[in-house]
Amino acid sequence: MSFSPLVDRLLEALRVLPGVGPRTAQRMALHLLERERDGGRRLVEVLGTALEQVGYCQRCRTLTEEPTCTLCRSARRDGALLCIVESPADMLAIEDAGGYHGHYFVLHGHLSPLDGIGPDDIGLALLDARLDEGGVEEVILATNPTVEGEATAHYIAEQIRERGLRLSRLAYGVPMGGELEYVDGGTLSRAFNGRLPFQGD
Repeated sequence: MSFSPLVDRLLEALRVLPGVGPRTAQRMALHLLERERDGGRRLVEVLGTALEQVGYCQRCRTLTEEPTCTLCRSARRDGALLCIVESPADMLAIEDAGGYHGHYFVLHGHLSPLDGIGPDDIGLALLDARLDEGGVEEVILATNPTVEGEATAHYIAEQIRERGLRLSRLAYGVPMGGELEYVDGGTLSRAFNGRLPFQGD
């Protein structure tokens, strides 16, 4: 069965969202049309404004409607620390976890030669310009623990070593509350290689 052409267009439009397949798109569309038309109008208005006004921070490249985001403007952040992440979502996850009070640089992806994504595509020239400003003492590589993320981290590390800055990488290993028998081999191997001295009470 097919809906009217306009409803079909709505279903197709909703499917641009990640994780939204035909069934989910249908549920969303029918909910908006049958029960939540005011919410749908609000969504249209806010989405239109966001698409029009939200861009990238000139310093860290996260999403913001201002030239410089609030984190980059904050005097409470430690300017000596710069954490490099793949996406604004990764940055948000680190902020939500708490404990980090430095600055960020968002790559918006990772190196992937097979897909034609090179250093310029992930803003490494802008990262160089950011480091040229001075003040950064340690760069924290927080790319994802995937093949592409690791390759990106190694590439950036090679570029930064020439500057004499301290380099660190996020530790990966056994999750808190996890049981060893359920941890995959790659994670377990990395946990062993990155082990730290035991700090007993």
